[in-house]
Amino acid sequence: MSIEVENISKVYGAQKALNNISFSVNTGEIVGFLGPNGAGKSTLMKILTTYIDATQGMAKVGGFDVQAHKQDVQKNVGYLPEHNPLYLEMYVKEYLTFNAGIYKTPKTRINDVIELTGLTPEAHKKIGQLSKGYRQRVGLANALLHDPSVLILDEPTTGLDPNQLVDIRHLIKNIGKDKTVFLSTHIMQEVEAICDRVIIINKGEIVADKKLKDLRNEKEQTVIVEFDYRVEEAFLLKLPNAKTVKNTHDFTYEITFSTGQDMRSYVFDFAHDNKLKILQLNQKNASLETLFRELTS
Repeated sequence: MSIEVENISKVYGAQKALNNISFSVNTGEIVGFLGPNGAGKSTLMKILTTYIDATQGMAKVGGFDVQAHKQDVQKNVGYLPEHNPLYLEMYVKEYLTFNAGIYKTPKTRINDVIELTGLTPEAHKKIGQLSKGYRQRVGLANALLHDPSVLILDEPTTGLDPNQLVDIRHLIKNIGKDKTVFLSTHIMQEVEAICDRVIIINKGEIVADKKLKDLRNEKEQTVIVEFDYRVEEAFLLKLPNAKTVKNTHDFTYEITFSTGQDMRSYVFDFAHDNKLKILQLNQKNASLETLFRELTS
C-alpha cells in the first residue's frame, strides 16, 4: 500500500476535524479526495505529509509511519499545498536548483522535471512573471524533484482558466502512470477526468469510497437533448426508464433515467419515431455530482 490510514482523528480544541477515518490507497492509483469546505481534507493531507500530527490513530506513506519516521515519509512524498508557496523573485530554474540542494538531488534531475512539467519555455523567467497555470507547474516540478513514489496535491487546479485546467489535468494523469496520486478538489469534472477512485469526506468522516468505473454504472444517468421546438415534459417521460424531465432552456431538456445504461440511442430512436428533430444530444454523467450532494448536503 502507498497510503494507509487507520482510525485517524484530529481535534482542535473543542472541534473534531477528523473523526476516526480509515482507508488505504494502492500503488499506482489516482484517488480524488472530495468534500465541502471544512470537511477535513487539508487536515488529513497535512497529517500525511508530516506537517501536523494526528490526535490519535496511525497513518503510513510509502510504508513509513508519519509520526515515527517523518524524514522517511518526506523522502517518499511530493506535496503541492493549496496555496502554492513560491519565491516569486527567483527564476524557475534557480528556484528548482535551490530546492534540489535541500533534497540533495542530482542536478540532472532539475532538467528532467522541467521537461516533464512542460516548463522548458519558461525556465529562464522569474516565477513572478508566470501565469497561474505555469506557477502550478513549478509547484508540481518542485514536488517531483526528489522522485517521490507518492504525490499529494491539495486543490491543484484552483483558479486556473479552462486551457490551463486541461494542461494540468493531462500532466497529473501522465504523472499518475508511474506514481500514486492523492488529490483533493471541489471540481467533479476534475475527478472524472483524472481519477480512478473517489473518497468523499463530510464533517470529518468518510461517507463514500468508490471506484469511478463502478460509480458510472450505478444509480442514474442524465441525457441533455435539444429539439427544434417545444416538447411537453410528460411526453418525454414515455421514454423507457425515464425518471424526470426538466426544461432547462428554450427547447433544451435534461432527462434523467433510472439506469446507468447509455440512453442516447433510445432518445434518438424515440425522436425519430415521433418526428422530432434533434439539434443536440449529449450524455451528462451526473452520478458523482448527485452522490456528492446526497452525502454532503
